[in-house]
Amino acid sequence: MRIFVTGATGFLGCHVGEDLIEHGHEVAVLLRPGTKPWRLATILDRLTVIEGTLDDPAALGTGIRSFAPDAVVHMAWRGVGNSERNSKDQVRNIADTLELVDLAVDAGATIFIGAGSQAEYGAYDRAITETDVPRPTTQYGIAKLASGWMAERRCADRGLRFVWLRIFSAYGPRDSEAWLIPSLIRTLRAGGRMPLTVCEQRWGFLHARDAAAAVRIVLANPAAQGTYNLGSPDAPQLRQTAQQLRDLIGRGELGFGEVPYRPDQVMVLAADVTRLEALGWHPVVGLDQGLRETVAWHAATERGAS
Repeated sequence: MRIFVTGATGFLGCHVGEDLIEHGHEVAVLLRPGTKPWRLATILDRLTVIEGTLDDPAALGTGIRSFAPDAVVHMAWRGVGNSERNSKDQVRNIADTLELVDLAVDAGATIFIGAGSQAEYGAYDRAITETDVPRPTTQYGIAKLASGWMAERRCADRGLRFVWLRIFSAYGPRDSEAWLIPSLIRTLRAGGRMPLTVCEQRWGFLHARDAAAAVRIVLANPAAQGTYNLGSPDAPQLRQTAQQLRDLIGRGELGFGEVPYRPDQVMVLAADVTRLEALGWHPVVGLDQGLRETVAWHAATERGAS
C-alpha cells in the first residue's frame, strides 16, 4: 500500500512511519522546509519526502498527487503542548484536516486515518468507551472532536473509508522532553528531585510501537470504520509507574505531594479498547519492558551528545 503520512517528524508519527516501512509499505512524509527529521534518521533514505506545509494546500496537493497514495494518515497538529491547548489557533487544525481529506480524494486515496485524542472525552472516573459522551475541557480537545466529526462527514460525502483513533497517553524513545516520562527520566538520571502530585491517579501508558501497529492494522482492515480508542487497557496508579522508573534508574528522588492537583485534575485516564481489539490489535510491549527501552534510549542519547 502507498501511504502518505503527515506529522511523521513528530513522536508518534515517526514510529508510524517506521512500522509501515518495516511491513513493506511505500511511505511518503510531509516535511516542512527547515525541519530536521532526526526522528526519521534510520528510514529517511527509504521514504518519499514531500516538502511543503498544510498552510499551502495547492502546492501540497501537487506533491500528494505525484505520490498517488492509497491512504492518508494525518498525525500533524498545531499546538500540542500544554501551554498551547487553549489557544484560539487550535481552530486552524479543523480546516487543515478537512483540506487534507479533499487533497486525499483528489490524489486518488480511498482511506483516511486521523489522530484524535482522549482530550475529546474530558474527565471520567473509569475506563472510557467510544460511546461515552464527549465533554472536552480545552480548545485542543474541542478542535480534535470537531475535526473528527467533520472529517467523518466529509469522508462519507467523498467516498473515503474513515478511521479516527482517539489516542491516550503514549510513551517511548524519541518523545518530547516536555512530557512526564521523559521529564522523570531526565531528572532522575541527573540525580535530581522530581516534584510530583500525590500520584494517586490511575494512568495508562501505551508504548509508541503498539500505537503504530494499531495504525497499520486499521489501514489493512476494510472493516475498520469510525472512532476507536487507542491506549493501554491497563491503568496502574501513577505513583507505581514513577517508582518503577526510579528503581530502573537507581538514583534521584520523587517528591510526591509537592505539586497540588489542578482543579480539573484527571484522576483516571484509562481506555476501553475492546473495539480495537476486535480487529486483532493487542498491545505487546509491557510497561516494564517499555520503560527499560525508554531509559536505555535516553542514556544512549546522552552518551552520544557528550
